[in-house]
Amino acid sequence: MRMKNTLHAFASLGCALLLAGCGALPDKPARATLYDFGPGLSAPAPAAAPTAALPALSLAEFDSNTRLDGTQILYRLGYADANELRPYGQSRWSQPPAQLLRQRLRDTLAERRTVLGPEESATLARTESIVPDTLRISLDEFSHYFDAPASSTGLVRVRATLVRSATGGDRVMGQRTFTVRRPAASADAPGGVKALIAASDAAMAEVVQWVDQLQQQQPPVPRAAPARR
Repeated sequence: MRMKNTLHAFASLGCALLLAGCGALPDKPARATLYDFGPGLSAPAPAAAPTAALPALSLAEFDSNTRLDGTQILYRLGYADANELRPYGQSRWSQPPAQLLRQRLRDTLAERRTVLGPEESATLARTESIVPDTLRISLDEFSHYFDAPASSTGLVRVRATLVRSATGGDRVMGQRTFTVRRPAASADAPGGVKALIAASDAAMAEVVQWVDQLQQQQPPVPRAAPARR
């Protein structure tokens, strides 16, 4: 009888320890919140006067420094150490910023012209002897920048280069750096995301306007078709 009571006591103690251990297990790690540039929906633009058709444009893949190749949402404390990039812990972009920006620029350009990728441009050159101008973008800065603890902006800086292929080789039609800042409504990741999206849209709009002006000043000259033998 005493042995039975002892075994029962040990069993009860084991269950108690097991329950206590289960209660002490850490919670599942919080899943990071993912952000992108939204579905791309906008209010219908007012009807504009018809304009001459713009030539097709080749949009190269974006370049970026290695720190911007990941999906972390980065911020800088300009009032403390502007040279240090810091990541928000539980917030991420759905894709690297360069990819999100390229898609936004492609959509904006495509509203007024045909936009081709590198492979499509190569096919067009091979089959129709048409070589569209190439737009190259380098993403140099993409961060939530704090001027003070309660004052911050979304900071975007890109370098755009428009290149035209000619018989004698490629020619740079123009190169320009665009730096855009937009105020953040809050000093956190959601505030930084919205400010960065606003700054990105403004920067891409400036790039599109710049490209249009360059091509209007220097219209492309159609290449002669190769002679048939």
